[in-house]
Amino acid sequence: MAKIEKFDLSVIESIAKILGDTVQGFTGSQIGKLLHECNIEDPFPDITKWKRLYEALKQKQERDNCANNICVFIQHAMNPARHLDNQQWFVDTRYKLNKILSFEGLVLGEDGKLRRTTKAVTINEAEARASKLREVLISRNVHSDILKYCKAELLVDNYFHAVFEATKSVAEKIRLKTGLTSDGTTLVDEAFSFKNSIPHLALNTLQTESERSEQKGFMNLLKGLFGMFRNTTAHAPKITWRIEEQDALDILSLISLIHRRLDSAIEARKIYKGP
Repeated sequence: MAKIEKFDLSVIESIAKILGDTVQGFTGSQIGKLLHECNIEDPFPDITKWKRLYEALKQKQERDNCANNICVFIQHAMNPARHLDNQQWFVDTRYKLNKILSFEGLVLGEDGKLRRTTKAVTINEAEARASKLREVLISRNVHSDILKYCKAELLVDNYFHAVFEATKSVAEKIRLKTGLTSDGTTLVDEAFSFKNSIPHLALNTLQTESERSEQKGFMNLLKGLFGMFRNTTAHAPKITWRIEEQDALDILSLISLIHRRLDSAIEARKIYKGP
């Protein structure tokens, strides 16, 4: 590895605070093990975790007169194989580290390896949010239609517009599959209602009570989605109706499920004749 210039001490401190966080970081015993495996001296094993890690990395850098072994430690600690049982932690921690490492012109990849990148002076928070949201949703194996709403321009203030646009996409897919032109609950009723007629779209054959209940439940789910998220976000100013990251992830995951069910829905009126 080519020589890596010494990190600013504020960068080392931030790295130590992330990896040694009281709640989300490594345990004391894990920190000791990682330092030992990287041949980094652990001069203060009994102090606060992040301070312990900071002192160990700082002193190693001072002795080496470069940051190479700090990079080795980060890669060793963030080896994806180490975090198979806690992938969400890996995604969140990598995101936090990359915000700091960008000031040193480095980025930590999904494979846990550090690579050179353009050194940052400031961090575009919208881009960072978009990158993290996309990564987490990919790890959840969401429908491909959802990923197009993880754009920086939709996340400038918060996750409001990503949810709004993704919810609108459900109505648009229903219209494309049925040729209908309505919206909201009217669209749901026209597309899925099967009382005394063949619906435009059916999740199943509608032959049993269980199948009919599934169809009705899906209709109620769609109406709830439009009522709670589309109508609210369409009329409420975003400053008074905030959607935070965890809410956005859960809502977009729900919309992903709806998209998959719509993709597999039977276009019943194209197959069966009406009554």
